[in-house]
Amino acid sequence: MESAIVSEKNRQTHFILNENVWKVMYQLSWPAIIAMVLYGLNAVIAAVFVGHYIGETALAGVSVAYPLTQLSTGLGSLIGVGAGSVLSIAIGRQDHVTQERLLGNVNYITIIITVVYTVLGLIFSTSLIKMMGGEGEALALGDSYFKITVLGSFFWIYGLAANMIVRAEGKMKSAAVVMGIGLAADILFNYVFVALLDLGVEGAAWATNMGMAVYTLLGWIYFVRGYASFKTKVFSFHRDIATMKSIIGLGMSSLIMMLMNFVQAVVVFNALSRHGTVMDIAFYGVVFRVFTFLLTPIFGLMRALQPVIGINYGAGQYERVIRAYYIFALASMLLTLPFWIISMIAPEFVLSFMLPNQAFSADNLLYFRIYMAILPMLSILFMAMTFFPSIDKGKPAAMIGIVRQVIFYIPVMLILPEFIGVSGIYWGSLAIDAIMVLWIFILIKKEFTRLRSQEKAIAASL
Repeated sequence: MESAIVSEKNRQTHFILNENVWKVMYQLSWPAIIAMVLYGLNAVIAAVFVGHYIGETALAGVSVAYPLTQLSTGLGSLIGVGAGSVLSIAIGRQDHVTQERLLGNVNYITIIITVVYTVLGLIFSTSLIKMMGGEGEALALGDSYFKITVLGSFFWIYGLAANMIVRAEGKMKSAAVVMGIGLAADILFNYVFVALLDLGVEGAAWATNMGMAVYTLLGWIYFVRGYASFKTKVFSFHRDIATMKSIIGLGMSSLIMMLMNFVQAVVVFNALSRHGTVMDIAFYGVVFRVFTFLLTPIFGLMRALQPVIGINYGAGQYERVIRAYYIFALASMLLTLPFWIISMIAPEFVLSFMLPNQAFSADNLLYFRIYMAILPMLSILFMAMTFFPSIDKGKPAAMIGIVRQVIFYIPVMLILPEFIGVSGIYWGSLAIDAIMVLWIFILIKKEFTRLRSQEKAIAASL
């Protein structure tokens, strides 16, 4: 039995290193996409239950709190992306010491981050919701929702990080199974707490916490039962400074992207509160959730790309790294098209899932289409966010997140709505993402040139 497990572990690495890249992309991507779609549905599920069973004001409160809840997701991504990158490169280099001690370092970092986040989140919850533009009843509901998610933050952080580590091995099917079970638990708990017990937004928050607890439990079971492709000590603690610095450095871009999305949300929701109505806030919250959900095929391919890039980079196969980026970027672009086309043709159909019985104005539908217009091209941006950490370069990916939000988003969102109102939020978002896609394409091309030169130098020295 043990030899069969070892053989399977070796087969997966051999497959990633040697099989046709299109085949690798297909076999790793479809379960990764399913996993990300299932995970993305967690955010949509809460909004659906709140919108249908509680009401518009409650949905506005949850919408204001939603970007804040993504801080815990960002911390999970920090650890998961960083640890996953370290693991993939270690697998490619056959560095068994780093592999064996990885979970101990992850546990150490997770505990520290969770304690700090929980304390700060509970202290500043009300102030943060106000900063997001929450007022009146929406403020009270959003504050209650956020505080409850903070209490469950360990499960948000560890559950996501553990799943990302599984994906970094190339075990996308295992990750998808965990996501599917977690989503089913989320739906069940939302139905019980919100629909049956009528616990309101508090019930929706506790339901999501319970779903994340299921993710964490399944992650522990996966590692304890020896299903991982590397030797694990699930409940150990290690403080290897070099490894922890690598985890944090390579995962920082993911956290920065989340933090910058938070900054974006603060600016946008405050602009909406100044220039719009409660309905405008609720509408933008729905548009943002739909947009994020439609990105999930790209997110899935990002996760599938990570072990392909990391393991091949660790093994010194740089041309294969470049080819993998192109193939995954093209595939993610094509996969978003069907969802994108439906959204552009029938926005009322999509929006009605979270705002039932709502009559949408012509301006609402125009704003929705503007916000969605650039979506297929964003595969270039998101694949780059995976590419750089996977080749042991976290800084370029972090710089992308900072430039997008600090250099572009904040000034545009502070200035443009002052002149053209709520529409400035949507037109500004479209212009910023178009500029970012062009800039990132140039960065990627330069990095490919460097990798090819490095590979030629290595070949010449042999």
